Amino acid sequence: MNFPVFDLHCDTLSALLCREMDCFGNLLNNEGHIDLARAGKLPGYAQCFACFTSTFENLPGGISVVQMFERQIVQFQREINRNNNLIQMAYSAQDVRDNYAAGKMSGILTIEGPAGFDFDPGLLSDLSLAGFRITSLGWNEKNPLTGSHITGGGLTQQGREYVKQAQSNKMIVDVSHISDEGFWDIMDCTTAPVIATHSNSRSVHNVSRNLTDEMFLALCQTGGLAGINLYIDFLGDHADLNTVCDHIFHFMELDPTGTHIALGGDLDGCESLPVGISGIDGYPLIAQRLLDRGLGEDAVMNIFWNNALGVMEKCCM
Repeated sequence: MNFPVFDLHCDTLSALLCREMDCFGNLLNNEGHIDLARAGKLPGYAQCFACFTSTFENLPGGISVVQMFERQIVQFQREINRNNNLIQMAYSAQDVRDNYAAGKMSGILTIEGPAGFDFDPGLLSDLSLAGFRITSLGWNEKNPLTGSHITGGGLTQQGREYVKQAQSNKMIVDVSHISDEGFWDIMDCTTAPVIATHSNSRSVHNVSRNLTDEMFLALCQTGGLAGINLYIDFLGDHADLNTVCDHIFHFMELDPTGTHIALGGDLDGCESLPVGISGIDGYPLIAQRLLDRGLGEDAVMNIFWNNALGVMEKCCM
């Protein structure tokens, strides 16, 4: 059985730009992990496209983080316009449903690192109006909002204001990449579901980018979820389809309902994928392996589609 795919995180926009800064890449066909030709073979597809910026990274061509952020927005708009017979921008869960019913894919804008607008909570209202629906507070750097999983350090007062403004503007707060201290600070001040768009289980593979059992349960308590990351650095040594399933099944031991697990492949943002997976067309293989290992079709449908759609409906109306 084939399932529609709702993926909470990819870096396709920055990947296409960085391949040739003066010539926009092609979302319809490319040699990366995601293109519409492959995604179009799925029975349904909604993709969150991250606009990634960080002061931690050296950008090509000497461009600024602000310019990089703006170029990714333009890239997204151009690709939607070029391929509007295949994909439409989605602002809400209802948009995703309507696109699905019309046989079209959905593209959703998200923020991975607010460096591109100087970490300014005051700009979140305008960014929400522009269509952004998920935001992290940073990447791997310490910044004016929070520390990262590498640096440590909790939320600043500006970081707390950022969370407040994001949620009041119907944007979902994303804790992937944040420090443990920052995570718990968000749990203390959140008023809405919180998600980890692309983080796995730290109990299965002990790296700081993954969630402890306590963190995952805390996300569940907010009504949020965790998106399973396909980067092998966060899955484990010699990762394959079973390794991906191991992370899912561990989360399901903590949450037997399975309603707080989704997909967040980190595609086009990772160097190595599990054996047997080359990109977006690998998701049906994961679904089949979950079925083979005893997970029911309803549970797989929840992980692949319904759970992410449900959180978007709660937060982005």
